[in-house]
Parts: sequence; C-alpha cells; structure tokens
Amino acid sequence: MARNWLASLTNGVVAGAAGTLARELFSNLDVGVRARPMSDTHERAVQRMADLAHVNLGPADRAANRRAGFGPVFGFVNGVLAVSLFATLTARWRPPLPVAAGVIGIGGMLVADGSMTALGVTDPRRWGAEGWREDALPYVAYGLAAATTLKRLDRHG
Repeated sequence: MARNWLASLTNGVVAGAAGTLARELFSNLDVGVRARPMSDTHERAVQRMADLAHVNLGPADRAANRRAGFGPVFGFVNGVLAVSLFATLTARWRPPLPVAAGVIGIGGMLVADGSMTALGVTDPRRWGAEGWREDALPYVAYGLAAATTLKRLDRHG
C-alpha cells in the first residue's frame, strides 16, 4: 500500500513538472506571438508573502531580483503540487484521460488563482474575457500534458 501511494506521489511530481512545463511554454509563446507584457502576479505574490511574514527582501534592486527569482518558483511549486495531490488522491482509480485532464487543468487553475486571490494580488472578477482566456488556455495545455504523462507513467512504472 505504501509503495502504491509513494509511486503515485512520485508519478504526480513528474507529471506535474511536465504539465507545468507545458503551461509555461504555452504562456510564453502567447506573450511572444501577441507581443503582450508578461504577468507580474507571481512577483507581486512573493512581495505580498514577504510582507505578511514581515520579511525584508532587501534594497530595491535586490528585492526586485528576489521577486523575479522566487516568483516563477511559486508558479512551479503550485503546478507540481496540484498534480501530485491529484495523483495521490486518485491512486486507486484514475478517471479517463479527458476527465483527468479537465480536473487537473481546472484544479491547477484554482490552486494558482485561488492563492493569488487570497493574497490579494488579483481579482478574477475584474479580468474580463481576454484575461480569462489568457489564464485558462495555458491550463488546458497543463491538464493535457500532466494527465497524459501520469497515464504513461502509471502504465510503465
């Protein structure tokens, strides 16, 4: 039993990394193709967490570098944790691939947007259709890549 749980968790970490890579590639390609600005929500989340924890990030230039470095880490951790949680909770029975992809994509989006909303960094009620599209489409890629990777790892692991 512990081996199955640990194998599911490990597969979830790997699938989460694959999904997160797909999400980031999709987002950055969208930025490049449409020449839109990069989002700074992860950097603002880092600043907000530092403020809440009463942690000084240093002088302005060093603080900006820390936010730029830790911001993406926050996004990567969210992406991997969401799939790891899914893989662990569904260790005994995986839903069909389209269902798994949808649950992972929506779940990842909820984890990311929920944490950003809780930190007061964003308010999805004010995004508009374009903002929702920019946020949702990378999570479609995330869900598909993660679910497909998890299915393959389960079959061959």
